[in-house]
Amino acid sequence: MAENPAYPVGLRLTGRKVVVLGGGQVAQRRLPALIAAGADVLLVSPEATPSVEAMADTGEITWEKRPYAEGDLADAWYALIATSDTDANTAASAEAEAHRVWCVRSDDADRATAWTPATGHSEGVTVAVLTTDARGRDPRHTAAIRDAVVEGLRDGTLVAPHHRTRTAGVALVGGGPGDPDLITVRGRRLLAEADVVIADRLGPRDLLAELPPHVEVIDAAKIPYGRFMAQEAINNALIEHAKQGKSVVRLKGGDPYVFGRGMEELHALAEAGIPCTVVPGISSSISVPGAAGIPVTHRGVAHEFTVVSGHVAPDDERSLVDWPSLAKLTGTLVVLMGVDKIGKIAETLVAHGKSPDTPVALVQEGTTAAQRRVDATLATVAETVVAREVRPPAVIVIGEVVNVGPEASE
Repeated sequence: MAENPAYPVGLRLTGRKVVVLGGGQVAQRRLPALIAAGADVLLVSPEATPSVEAMADTGEITWEKRPYAEGDLADAWYALIATSDTDANTAASAEAEAHRVWCVRSDDADRATAWTPATGHSEGVTVAVLTTDARGRDPRHTAAIRDAVVEGLRDGTLVAPHHRTRTAGVALVGGGPGDPDLITVRGRRLLAEADVVIADRLGPRDLLAELPPHVEVIDAAKIPYGRFMAQEAINNALIEHAKQGKSVVRLKGGDPYVFGRGMEELHALAEAGIPCTVVPGISSSISVPGAAGIPVTHRGVAHEFTVVSGHVAPDDERSLVDWPSLAKLTGTLVVLMGVDKIGKIAETLVAHGKSPDTPVALVQEGTTAAQRRVDATLATVAETVVAREVRPPAVIVIGEVVNVGPEASE
């Protein structure tokens, strides 16, 4: 005879007593959700993991340092039995049955009166998965289903288009360094909900191919300037589309606030009364060196790193960078947008005390299939860029960390 399926239900545990027996890995995984649910948690266990101890130390749970004893489940609404003592688990399970306390057993699900589902969360929705077929005892199978559902909710592929949440306004989304998998979950979801996407040239282009056909994609570099400067034209486009009641995503490479002029766009939208959401992104200043095997800091080598823009040369009156001071630092220097100015930058750093032998790495198209790394020194980098035909976008790393990793130049 087939086993009857479990009846799914959500327990409201705020202020209600929950007893957890055992302070090991099972308790460590389950306690945070019980705490988040507002349960009054009593932990009974002679020992606990450091993480569980920390929960007790901060007052999130009450911990009685002893083995299970008859009567521990008195007045409990729910119990999690997860000790390494089978006899104690059996006795506690019997007590739970006698007192009609719903009970989960980590060692014997068949003897439990409740099962813990694989759970996940996305934008105010809790997904709980219980499988009832022959694989129902396999937590990996249940977790895989949970992950698929949550990922679908997060990236917008699971929800039908007419049920998607559309909010008029603008989202400034950091798309990361180039690999489409490196955008944040929130950023991908907002893209899936967009009516209009205004994208930078350095944004993750592969993400645009995933958009539904009805989404209008605008290349920011091709917005007509008219009487506007380039950035003003982009600001105006954001405002006009949002005023039409559309959900607009401004897709940027890296992070919106790292040389991305995101704050300028935010100010313009605020002045126009347009609601704006900012979604941080993974900055290429850290991720691209990492993808090329270069840590921007390393014990005993570099205790700090500095990120600067190289879009204007050190001797340009518009430059706000204190290059002489940077030359005196012992840590890592990461230069963005500096390929065509690297010769002058290297010359300036050497002139103010940096060793000509300081290692330099140029990582072009970082994190993408076209990634290439070219190594040099401050003395040779200008000629190397020309000889090896290094082109933007490329992240330049200057410092001893260049030689720390196992990766080598092309």
